[in-house]
Amino acid sequence: METAYRRNLSKGILYTIISSLGFAAMSFCVKGAGDLPTMEKAFFRNAVAAVIAVVTLMNMPGPGRFKTKKETRGALLLRVTFGTIGLMANFWAIGQMGLADSNVLNKMSPFFTIIASVFILKEKPTKLDNALVVMAFAGTLFVIKPSAGLAAFPALVGLFSGFCAGMAYTFLRLVTTRGERSQVVVFYFSFLSCLACVPFMLFNFKMPTVHQFLWLVGTGAFAAVGQFGVTAAYKYAPAKDVSVFNYTQVLFSALLGFLYFRESPDLLSWIGYAVIIGAAAIKWKNESDFIHAEKERRIARRKAQAETSSPSGSRSQAGKRGQARTESRPQN
Repeated sequence: METAYRRNLSKGILYTIISSLGFAAMSFCVKGAGDLPTMEKAFFRNAVAAVIAVVTLMNMPGPGRFKTKKETRGALLLRVTFGTIGLMANFWAIGQMGLADSNVLNKMSPFFTIIASVFILKEKPTKLDNALVVMAFAGTLFVIKPSAGLAAFPALVGLFSGFCAGMAYTFLRLVTTRGERSQVVVFYFSFLSCLACVPFMLFNFKMPTVHQFLWLVGTGAFAAVGQFGVTAAYKYAPAKDVSVFNYTQVLFSALLGFLYFRESPDLLSWIGYAVIIGAAAIKWKNESDFIHAEKERRIARRKAQAETSSPSGSRSQAGKRGQARTESRPQN
């Protein structure tokens, strides 16, 4: 049971990192789309992801491809609500701030996820889990430099997007643990988010250029990668065990921002990145030590069981017990 859990945890961590790369590329495309309205960017992001989800579901065998489980509908609606609000806030912040800084604030979500998972999922984080999340959170402070800009309105909106994302991921974990298919989750999130954007987009629509349209398509495509990745991650592992790896999105975003937008992080930002990577490395080291110790204990148990069940082992044990009785008799 424990070994199977660790295998699932490894898959959850891998999918979380893939998801982070997808969402970092999505943010990169959002910024590359330029001065298009936020709701228009959000609509295209969700529309492309919805099309990909529909194609995936249509290729699945059997009826009821779009049907949801009755016990997941409430949590799924809350996942969509928090996810949509957080998405809009994040896209607006990306247009107002540097790519890495806006992603750092959005990556406050693991901190909120662990808090929310205690009350919603009844998952109790360990002291190490709490310490590593606090460590990663401290790293983000070096990147965002609170004294310089945290009080600004764009930064507060970015922080709010992190809160909404944390709540959305918590309900996502609840939905997936109740057996809902990841393709269905992605479809309904993307489709309902599109519907929410339509009224706002109609009042402030701007025709994109061909170049901007390609950026918008990239936004949706990479969002789908991130969405499928995070859905799979929370299917395999609890939020408290994989959420710290969401911080890798900050590193991917910083790299993309430097290569294309020439956003060069300063010394404090690099310190923050090092702290974030350090938190992830400690998490990996802790899991590796646990797996190694569990393997050694399993080998020792098998060896002990083999010695006990074998005939020679039984005679040896009997001989040892007989010798012990002889030695315990009083000598004349």
